[in-house]
Amino acid sequence: MIVRNILHRPVRTLVSVLAVGVEVSLVLVVVGLTSGLLRETAKRIEGIGADIMLQPPSASVFLAFSGAPMPIKIGEKLAEMKYVEAVAPVLLQFSSSGGVDVIYGIDPESFRAVSGGFVFHQGHDMMGPDDILVDDWAAKSKHVKVDGTFRLLDHDFHVAGIVEHGKGARLFVPIQTLQELSGARDKASIFFIKCTRPEHTQNVMDQMRQIFPRYEIRPLKDFLSLMTSSSLPGLETFIRSMIALAVAIGFLVIFLSMYTTVIERTREIGVLKSLGASKGYIIKALLSETTLICGLGIVAGIAMSYAARAAFLSLFPTLSILITPGWILRAAAIAVIGGLLGASYPAWLASRKDPIEALAYE
Repeated sequence: MIVRNILHRPVRTLVSVLAVGVEVSLVLVVVGLTSGLLRETAKRIEGIGADIMLQPPSASVFLAFSGAPMPIKIGEKLAEMKYVEAVAPVLLQFSSSGGVDVIYGIDPESFRAVSGGFVFHQGHDMMGPDDILVDDWAAKSKHVKVDGTFRLLDHDFHVAGIVEHGKGARLFVPIQTLQELSGARDKASIFFIKCTRPEHTQNVMDQMRQIFPRYEIRPLKDFLSLMTSSSLPGLETFIRSMIALAVAIGFLVIFLSMYTTVIERTREIGVLKSLGASKGYIIKALLSETTLICGLGIVAGIAMSYAARAAFLSLFPTLSILITPGWILRAAAIAVIGGLLGASYPAWLASRKDPIEALAYE
């Protein structure tokens, strides 16, 4: 009976299924995009290979929001500390021209000492003040070729090489050049420190806290755990808002669909009640129908999510959308709960129908 009821109005059923699918897809894509970007960014920072990073006081764990308030001479003090093998100052600059990019201004020698150097797909390391290195994902996305010209910060850079992704940023330029372009002469946004041995990390951090008591000192091995939506003001609120919007979509569509169903089947409900069907039976039948619609919508939503991810990645290769089994289950639960809430009032209304009035309904 439930299946026949669903097939009785195929267009309305299809709209309801698609609405639940959009609800599920919206949750998975929004959460997958934010968590994927955070995870991928954290892995690239960890891929630098440093043991510690030093940031100015109250600096965000999201490096793109860091400025350049630290004198670059701080690096000399860090290099003098016991158990410190190498120190790499980095100047960060945010650019929105031609996309959203975080540029690393680096000293090639010190950055190589900390990170172990780049893996080159094409070209060579920076040799001049106007050279730029582009990672392979960004090169694919921006259609960059070695020895070509790359316009950045209203400055023409020469593409010296294309490197393997995973070393922090996707674009690297000489730190002196970026200092001049951003008006941050002799400044750095962050210092990456490599210890002589990993077990010396805590000793170096203790020394750093004595010299730089108010600065942010973080071990990179824990960086991945720090990159969460709650660490960025407003991001968690945005995610919750998108989930609430998705629930509202599913709730309203299911509510309207089931309410219309109850109105259309008033006589049928009267027949069932006249044959002895209880209120619980009527409610169970309508909620079972809703659950089946939600189940079909969940399957459609998962398929839509993977299709949307494939489309996004084909257009923007540098994006990372992480769809996990955990969030698939959460999205499914959200869809079912929203659908059942939407069907609750129509089901309750149907259970209270007077069989005599229902049979006389035209």
